[in-house]
Amino acid sequence: MPSAFQFQCHFVLIFLAASKGETRYLEMRDASEDEPFLLLSEDLKRELSAGQIYRRSLRCIDMLSIEGQFTFTADQPQLHCATFFIGEPEELITIDYDFVNIDCQGGDFLKVFDGWILKGEKFPSSLDHPLPTSQRYVDFCESGNIRRSITSSQNVAMIFFRIHQPGRGFTVTVKKNTNLFPCNVIAQTPSGKFTMIIPHQHRNCSFSIIYPVVIKISDLILGHLNGLFLKKPSAGCAGVGDFVELLGGTGLDPSKMVPLADLCHSFHGSAQMKIGCDNTVLRMVSSGKHINRVTFEYHQLDLQD
Repeated sequence: MPSAFQFQCHFVLIFLAASKGETRYLEMRDASEDEPFLLLSEDLKRELSAGQIYRRSLRCIDMLSIEGQFTFTADQPQLHCATFFIGEPEELITIDYDFVNIDCQGGDFLKVFDGWILKGEKFPSSLDHPLPTSQRYVDFCESGNIRRSITSSQNVAMIFFRIHQPGRGFTVTVKKNTNLFPCNVIAQTPSGKFTMIIPHQHRNCSFSIIYPVVIKISDLILGHLNGLFLKKPSAGCAGVGDFVELLGGTGLDPSKMVPLADLCHSFHGSAQMKIGCDNTVLRMVSSGKHINRVTFEYHQLDLQD
């Protein structure tokens, strides 16, 4: 039986295959009939000694949750390809170019994007990322040897590329680094528990779960604010500086999702909500005046729910 993470990967593949957005973004067509994700099994992880590097070839559309060295070599023109990288919530991803053999003048490209982008929708959204969208792209054909190592701002990153001539390609090494205060996260699993902390920083952080889920908040600290609100047309927490909101939708970008509930006060206890959307996001908005913290757990809704 496929793992829970593989189910999530299949969802991403289906979403990619259905996308027909602008060519600036990723347009996916005719995904391979072969199994698209070769995830490293726990048995193989145990077999690899500390000094060994995992190596394998990349497919045109691929997803990786592991460190290692990965090579793509075109056997035919490949015009709409992408590899999605994901780590644990507390990890950042570093992508190093080891070898690149593409024809930039002939229309090939190899770009790293800080986050994920699907059908023109970004995670983290432009409202939640510390960099403007233009600076989240690193184009090898423009930067060359200047930027041969790129580190993500969160636990997800991606490369997308176009190669016209068979035999051309590239090799990258993927490493993971510890992020002491994870902010924007895409969950690998349909259930889990997480604590998000924003220490006196003026920023917004989103935790995205690509499943319909039951989400239960057990601890929330938001400075001295008071009030708990369900989202209404004329009510909510938008007028205060620090709050948590629950969002639901079908796409990837939290800024384009439907607000479902706002929480504006600190509490210890339990606030639970079922969200039957394809994608569920818990988003914390922080003014920077307080140390804000939220602890929550989530479980995938069963078919009956």
